[in-house]
Amino acid sequence: MNAAIDNSTLIPVVTPFFDAESNTFSYVVKDPSSAACAIIDSVLGLDYASGGISHEGADAMIKFIRDNELRIEWIIETHAHADHISAGHYICDKIGGKLAIGEQIKTVQKVFGGIYNIDNELAHDGSQFDHLFTDGETYKIGNLEGHVMHTPGHTPACMSHLIGDALFVGDTLFMPDAGTARADFPGGDAATLYRSIHKLLQLPGETRVFMCHDYGPNDRELEYETTIAEERERNIHVNQSISEDEFVKMRTARDKTLAMPHLILPSLQVNVRAGEFPAAEDNGLVYLKVPINAFK
Repeated sequence: MNAAIDNSTLIPVVTPFFDAESNTFSYVVKDPSSAACAIIDSVLGLDYASGGISHEGADAMIKFIRDNELRIEWIIETHAHADHISAGHYICDKIGGKLAIGEQIKTVQKVFGGIYNIDNELAHDGSQFDHLFTDGETYKIGNLEGHVMHTPGHTPACMSHLIGDALFVGDTLFMPDAGTARADFPGGDAATLYRSIHKLLQLPGETRVFMCHDYGPNDRELEYETTIAEERERNIHVNQSISEDEFVKMRTARDKTLAMPHLILPSLQVNVRAGEFPAAEDNGLVYLKVPINAFK
């Protein structure tokens, strides 16, 4: 690292990319002092009716990186997403970078390997990824320093990433008027989610917070950025006046009313493989499974 660079003053340049089908924001996060960058929560498109895969969103991120002569160092998944297929493997093949996720992906692989009956082809050790982050770990994007925070509750493997002054929370938090993620997936827990969020709310108020999803409640325009201060003061589910018991009661009741994400069945069996599809069968076609009544 250049001794003249003061990492504490570096403000990452964050460029969002939006996938309308899954309401997902992906990000290119650039070190302002070098060409180094990372991608967070990339998306492959899937037309469930036809089985067609689209690389449009991923190709837009790749084009942005190439056009701006950036150097990809990390391709980060905040967790194993249930609402879209990760483009991590595809992007890594195209432009490189270390594909990384939290170490508790091993727990998720064990659970969903059983649900999809793919234990014979899915190692439960996270070896599909290039790196498994641990709670409290630090890493570099050029001269930027990233800090990893284990924030389970939505899933066991959820990690939030504080990069400079920018916090990427995955599905843990939403915009203040939208609240928080659900906690009823396998391995999820509302009380754990509450405690994880309150760990994030201890960060400085001016910390920028970047969403993975926004659904535009009350017909407002889509938004993807807020601050820790705004979340503390105005989040409708976990602001500073709401107790853990109140949150758990609300979250549990609300989750019972929610339908499963449209793409949960195809997404999870790919995402536990780091975005790589199963091998083609002897007719040359790739197949994904639909476990019947697994999530009823």
